[in-house]
Amino acid sequence: MHKLTAHDAETQSLDLVADNIAKLTALFPEILTEGADGGKRVDFEALRELLGTAVEDKEERYNFTWHGKAQARRLAQTPSTGTLRPCPAESKHWDSTQNLFIEGDNLEVLKLLQKSYHQRVKMIYIDPPYNTGKDFIYPDNYRDNIANYLELTGQTGEDGRKLAANPETSGRYHTHWLNMMYPRLKLARNLLRDDGVIFISIDDTEVANLRKLCDEIFGEENFIASIIWQKRTSPDMRTTFSEGHEYIVMFSKKQEATLSFNKLPITDEQRARYKNPDNDPRGVWVSSDFTAQGYRPNQMYKIVTPGGATYDPPDGKCWKNIEAVFLQQVQDGRFWFGSDGNGVPRRKNYLNETDGRIPWTWWTNQEVGHSQEAKQEVNQIFDQAEVFSTPKPVRLIERMLQITTFEDSVILDFFSGSAATAHAVMALNAEDGGNRKFIMVQLPEPTDKPDYPTIADIGKERIRRAGEKILTDKGGIINLDVGFKVFKLDSTNIKPWDVGFDDLETSLPLFADSLKDDRSNDDVLYEILLKYGLDLSLPITTHTLAGKTVYSIGMGALVVCLDKAITLDTVEGIAKLKDELQPEDSLMRVVFRDSGFADDVVKVNAVQILKQAGIEDVRSV
Repeated sequence: MHKLTAHDAETQSLDLVADNIAKLTALFPEILTEGADGGKRVDFEALRELLGTAVEDKEERYNFTWHGKAQARRLAQTPSTGTLRPCPAESKHWDSTQNLFIEGDNLEVLKLLQKSYHQRVKMIYIDPPYNTGKDFIYPDNYRDNIANYLELTGQTGEDGRKLAANPETSGRYHTHWLNMMYPRLKLARNLLRDDGVIFISIDDTEVANLRKLCDEIFGEENFIASIIWQKRTSPDMRTTFSEGHEYIVMFSKKQEATLSFNKLPITDEQRARYKNPDNDPRGVWVSSDFTAQGYRPNQMYKIVTPGGATYDPPDGKCWKNIEAVFLQQVQDGRFWFGSDGNGVPRRKNYLNETDGRIPWTWWTNQEVGHSQEAKQEVNQIFDQAEVFSTPKPVRLIERMLQITTFEDSVILDFFSGSAATAHAVMALNAEDGGNRKFIMVQLPEPTDKPDYPTIADIGKERIRRAGEKILTDKGGIINLDVGFKVFKLDSTNIKPWDVGFDDLETSLPLFADSLKDDRSNDDVLYEILLKYGLDLSLPITTHTLAGKTVYSIGMGALVVCLDKAITLDTVEGIAKLKDELQPEDSLMRVVFRDSGFADDVVKVNAVQILKQAGIEDVRSV
C-alpha cells in the first residue's frame, strides 16, 4: 500500500529484521553506516566498542544450540507474503463475534498477526506435538513457506505431500522439533502483553529442551513454574513404569513487580476445615504456624500463653512477627492457644478475610480433570466416540485462565487441536460474566473422519456445539459470545510482479489491475486490516456512496473503497463521511483499488479533495 502509484504494494507482514535494526539504531545512532550497495547497514565494530566488556567472543561459552538453529532464527524474522481470507460461511455470528478461528500453518499465521495483535495477548496456551515419534512435526520450507503450506495441505498439485512424523530413526530427532518450535515461540513472545504469560504442555521427551528454549526466548528470569498435571486416575498395568503426569511449563513476558496472579477460589473441602470453637465474632477460621525459618534477633522472644505455658521459637526458627505486633494481635483475639490456653501459639486465618488460595505446582486430576475426562467431553459434544484422541480437559485450561486472565483478556492457542481452549474460554465467561476473546490457530491436518476431514474442522464444530451447550445449561439468557470468525491462510491477494523483459509487452495488460482475479473485495479488505495492524474483529460498516461500496472500519479510522470506475462523487462522499463519523483524533486513512478510478484525472483530483477535508493518508492497492 502506498501513495497512489501502481503495482507497488506491501505484500509482506511486519519485517522483524528492519524493526530490530530501527530499535537498535534508536539507542545507538552511531552504529548505522552505508553498505557497498548504498543501503543502510549496522557497523558491528562500532557496536562492540559501545558495549565494551559486555561482548562475549570466545568459542567456549555456556549456550544452547543445535543444527539448524541459525536458520530457524532467520525463519522467525522472514516476513510472510501470505494473507488471511475471511470465510463467513464457516463462521458463527460473523457480524458480532470478537473470537477468531484461523486455519493455516501457525508459523505464517503468527507472522501475519504481528502488527494487529502486537502486545495484546494476555495468555497463550499451547499443546504442541510432544515429539514421541508418532506425532506430526511441521516441516517448514525455508524458501517459500506459503507454497509449502498449500502443497502440504493438498491445495496445490493433485494430492499434496503427506504430513510426516518425526521418528527417532531419522537421526535428527530433537533437532527437527527444536527447529519447529523456536521460530513459533519467538514470534509468539511478540504478541504477549508485558504482563502476559505462556503455558506449554509437554512430557518427558522434550521438557528439558523446552525449558532451555524458553530460557533463551523469554529469559531465565521470566520462568514462573513447571506445573505437574496428574493426567491419569490409576496406573497403566501394561507398562514397567506407568506415567501418571505431564508438565505445563509457564513463563512470563516480563517478570516485574507489576506481574501478579489471581488467587483460586476456596474449594468445598477447604471451606469445611474452617471452624469456630471459641465463638469468635469474626466467624469461622483455621489456624496456621506462627514460626518462620532463620534467625532474626527482634523476632526471638518468649511467649507466655493465657494458661501460663511458655514457648521459645524452635531451633533454627524465629516467630513470624516482632513482639509488639504479636501482642496487638493477641489482644485482638487473633491467636489460638488450644482449648486449655496452654497450646503452641497459632494464628487464626478467617474465612471472611480470605480472598482465595495461592496456586501451587501440583495439579491433581480431581481438581483439573484427567485425560479420560477430556476424551469424554469431546465424545459427549459430538455424540460419538474417538473424534479426537488427545484433547486436554476443559477444567485444566480453565485453571490457567483463572490464574492469569482478566474479564476482557485475549487468549491465543496456536496449536488449537480440538479447540479445548476456546471451549474453556466460553465456559469461564459463562461462569464469571467475563468477555474474554480467543484466537485459535490450527493446521488443516487430514483425519480419517468423513464428517470432519481435517482437525481444523473438528475444532470449528466443537466450538459451535460447546457454545450452544453452555447457553442451554445456563438457560439461554446470558450475554455470551459463542461465535467465531473463520479465516484461512492463503497467498497474498496482490499479483506478484515477476514479468521478464522478453515478455513485457504481452504481460503488461495482465497487470492493469494489481489484484488477483479470483479474490473478492472482502479478501482484499482483511489483508488491508492486517497490513495496517488493525484487529480482525473490529466492526465494519458498509456505506453506498454514488453507487460504490465504501467500508468504514473502527468508526472511520480506516475507510476502504475497492470498486472500479470510481468518480469524484464517491470521493466527495468519503470526505463528507469524515465529518459524519468524526474518527478519533480526526485522523482518517483512505485506501482505494489502484485501478479503480474512472480515469487518471479522477485519481489525481481525489488526493486533493481528500487533503482539503483533512485526510492526508491516502493509499491504493
